[in-house]
Amino acid sequence: MKNTSSRRSFLAAGLVLPATAMASTTRSTLIEPQVPKSSAPKAGGLSYRVLGKTGMKVTSVGFGCMITSDQSVVEKAADLGITYFDTARGYQQGNNERMVGAALKSKRNSITLSSKTGAQTKQEALAHLDKSLTELGTDHLDIWYLHGKGKASDLTDELIDAQAQARKAGKIRFAGVSMHGGHADVIPAMIAKKDHFDVVLASYNFSMEPSVTPLLESAAKAGLGIVAMKVMAGGFRRTKAGDKLYETLKREGAMLAALKWVLKNSNVHTTIPSMTDMEQLDENLKAMTVPFGSGDEKVLAAQLEYIRPLYCRSCGQCTGVCPSGLPVSDMLRFLSYAEGYGEYSLAREQFLDLPAKVQQVRCNLCPTCTINCPNGVRVAERLSRAQEIFA
Repeated sequence: MKNTSSRRSFLAAGLVLPATAMASTTRSTLIEPQVPKSSAPKAGGLSYRVLGKTGMKVTSVGFGCMITSDQSVVEKAADLGITYFDTARGYQQGNNERMVGAALKSKRNSITLSSKTGAQTKQEALAHLDKSLTELGTDHLDIWYLHGKGKASDLTDELIDAQAQARKAGKIRFAGVSMHGGHADVIPAMIAKKDHFDVVLASYNFSMEPSVTPLLESAAKAGLGIVAMKVMAGGFRRTKAGDKLYETLKREGAMLAALKWVLKNSNVHTTIPSMTDMEQLDENLKAMTVPFGSGDEKVLAAQLEYIRPLYCRSCGQCTGVCPSGLPVSDMLRFLSYAEGYGEYSLAREQFLDLPAKVQQVRCNLCPTCTINCPNGVRVAERLSRAQEIFA
């Protein structure tokens, strides 16, 4: 009950946060960065914010390209003025970078382009970077992220050195880290190394614990750029008609309300919602022209109840609890890729990257589940579902 109450307070408290657009700068770096103030977007226009000490001016709604396969949607977004585009070496088995590069070729000098590596060693990371540059058809990335880091110990000297070497060679402009969870561990570690790191790419949405917001604020005050991902809290935008369990999740206006909720936090400099078609692109653009209101709060309160049994909020409380060694949060995230975003191949690919011993575990063979999710996720049921469709 306490957790539920705090999350509802979190939703309500967000209404009083200023919804303003960040002031811009033309300098590529800021020695003493100031947290820019925001201003409400003008009707029919775009809103811009400054990405921390990078000094780069970006649209507050960017484009997460992970599940996009239609090149024309990326091209249209750039034509309409979106300036931040995010991909990664591993998306769509490397094909995503190739598509994004082709779509943005004529716009390269007017957009901010980021990619990521999930490599564990310096040599592998630098090889990934060279491949990314080739596939994207560019000589440099604006931001290069160490991808999916959940602990401070994941930020190894070896990987940091890879970013430093790439920057010195002119292959990247700025260094970042992406995280699905572990904010309380990774963000302070990044702040402690703020002379190296420039940008935080973190999960952030209306369903998460209130403690995430002050962490982002502290990072912004330290001059780090803040990019929010997983802003739709699992998506559930591509549910199939007739699917009784998930059709209830596709609430009218919920996805737009979720994006507007994130944007009202002035410490978030840009966002990377997924967009697979022109309809989603048009809807997401509205988030920059219509402020979050009381109606949106009601929609999200209802949405929170609908997704409660299904969506993992990456709070970390189940880490290391499963006696069979299942990485519960990761597996639930894979399932959200499949059922929330319609990306079954991506989800199964990530499941098959797990150790063989983990892949062979079957939750229905356990007499009881030892994990009691504080947020109400039906863990045993959801893990069994993941094992059923991925194994």
